[in-house]
Amino acid sequence: MNILFFLTPKSDVAYIFEDETLRQALEKMENRKYSCIPLLSQDGKYTGTISEGDLLWGMRHLNVMDLKDCEAISIMAIPRRATYKPVRASANIEDLLDCAINQNFVPVVDDMGYFIGLITRKEIMKYGYRELKKAAAARQTE
Repeated sequence: MNILFFLTPKSDVAYIFEDETLRQALEKMENRKYSCIPLLSQDGKYTGTISEGDLLWGMRHLNVMDLKDCEAISIMAIPRRATYKPVRASANIEDLLDCAINQNFVPVVDDMGYFIGLITRKEIMKYGYRELKKAAAARQTE
């Protein structure tokens, strides 16, 4: 099965560039109500993710007490606890499931590493549920 069936394209996803500030990241995450957001290089390659927890602990360790201070701090100054493992657009469903077990979303990159979108665990679960219902219905008609 083609995993791109599940893809939320880059144009519909909020993300942060490496040259953005802590304040910009906070505002994007708040506006979109994200708990974790992809981090991209300036040329659009996927470089990782940053979470609310990363921001919180980073602010604590940098002793940031005012939102105004966040404007002068690069998002790259914030240590990241974990990076969501991406899959290539050509990956199979097993690779996708392997990542989705431990991640809320799976970043999807092309063969050059450019971010093209993401697949949420919710979409994978909805697909699995539909397939289970179809299989159950087929067994009842036998």
